[in-house]
Amino acid sequence: MARESESGLPVEPVYGPEALKGWDPAGKLGEPGAYPFTRGVYPTMYTGRPWTMRQYAGFGTAAESNARYRQLIAHGTTGLSVAFDLPTQMGHDSDAPLAHGEVGKVGVAIDSIEDMRVLFDGIPLGQVSTSMTINAPAALLLLLYQLVAEEQGVRPEQLTGTIQNDVLKEYIARGTYIFPPKPSLRLTADIFKYCTAEIPKWNTISISGYHMAEAGASPVQEIAFTLADGIEYVRTAVAAGMDVDGFAPRLSFFFVARTTLLEEVAKFRAARRIWARVMRDEFGARDPKSLMLRFHTQTAGVQLTAQQPEVNLVRVAVQALAAVLGGTQSLHTNSFDEAIALPTDKSARLALRTQQVLAHESDVTATVDPFAGSYAVERMTDDVEEAAVDLMRRVEDLGGAVAAIERGFQKAEIEQNAYRIAQETDSGERVVVGVNRFRLDEEEPYAPLRVDPAIEARQAERLEKLRAERDRRAVDSALAALAKAAEGENNVLYPMKEALRARATVGEVCNALREVWGSHVPSDAF
Repeated sequence: MARESESGLPVEPVYGPEALKGWDPAGKLGEPGAYPFTRGVYPTMYTGRPWTMRQYAGFGTAAESNARYRQLIAHGTTGLSVAFDLPTQMGHDSDAPLAHGEVGKVGVAIDSIEDMRVLFDGIPLGQVSTSMTINAPAALLLLLYQLVAEEQGVRPEQLTGTIQNDVLKEYIARGTYIFPPKPSLRLTADIFKYCTAEIPKWNTISISGYHMAEAGASPVQEIAFTLADGIEYVRTAVAAGMDVDGFAPRLSFFFVARTTLLEEVAKFRAARRIWARVMRDEFGARDPKSLMLRFHTQTAGVQLTAQQPEVNLVRVAVQALAAVLGGTQSLHTNSFDEAIALPTDKSARLALRTQQVLAHESDVTATVDPFAGSYAVERMTDDVEEAAVDLMRRVEDLGGAVAAIERGFQKAEIEQNAYRIAQETDSGERVVVGVNRFRLDEEEPYAPLRVDPAIEARQAERLEKLRAERDRRAVDSALAALAKAAEGENNVLYPMKEALRARATVGEVCNALREVWGSHVPSDAF
């Protein structure tokens, strides 16, 4: 009996050559590192060197996060990935009324350049690649990072890393937006221009399907809506006068890896193929790097369970293997206890060790694209691609990603799929080990890591001291220059950098832009 995949596509019990009838190996498969990049974006992939092993971390104060980063580097992490708390993600200072109760809870609190200095104290920014999961205020955190690097004596052209900077998916699945879509896209274009001129090795955006998947999107919905967002960003940059081959090589993507290993591998292969075709045929890109869909992967937090949490170690290993076999450029493995609380030092170390076992003890790095030519995977890749392209066409019929967002289309589609998953789990049709099958009569006790609630008061004290010591007139002048740039067409990042250098806070900078651009009010119109 045939099964269905996570996307609702048929999975046959046996595949043979007939599954590939009409298949064009030269056009769809090709060689690794060559168009359409089905088999990976680099000719040698992991046979040359393994993927970048990132560990996503950030909690409490900048000092606590700095200590965790130093531990991760000592244990073999090759790239840092910073989590910010909700007030920072929403552009509020830690002492703002809306920040109460959330300071330092899901990431590190960054209020000003003072906190950024502490966060990266003793970490050579010219040698470390840093990814920052920040969206609406991405420009601010990037500039703070650059300012701290300058204080370390690091030149901008030495800086490598990524800002997520994908605000469109915030309207779809996550909710940490600040401004309406149109000024948000203008800010994105300004970031593209600034980095092209000032920080040439920086990845200016990580277009994310991960959070859509966490909200309930199927693999097909994940890549369809993510690539539709990517198209919107490219159109915005081109409309702003940028040459596509001037910025497209610095675009990157961010996907989830689920436990459904075969479909996940097919998903990654299909996404690369679609993106290469779109960039070549729709936007006329000619630089091969513009056609490459390079992506970071994180294992699926939504699939972790609080019940029997050690079983999550197995889930994460399977998910990490799916990401590697699918050709990811970097990978974060979740800690087994994240469904309960922030990871402990031990669980974060075990998550990193999972990647190291795959890279150094398995043979997945011995050959490029191990699944190439698999009847099952090639057919599933075709099926995922066809379904994703159809869904992307529906977005285009609504006027593109922004117009579809304003009508609530993507959000409604994802919510319908999430409801289907919940129904299948509740009925037992979808097996979740330890939750609806293979349960324990009594769970074993577990002591999770907790964030000190006194952090909020300490951050408020730091802000009070900062405001008392800085030159208020210089801050006001810099914020006024920022508002003037926001009202016109000049790139806002240059006056923004000067405001942050003068020790304006994250909240003050975002408020200056709110005064000009307003705040987004979501619509459930669809």
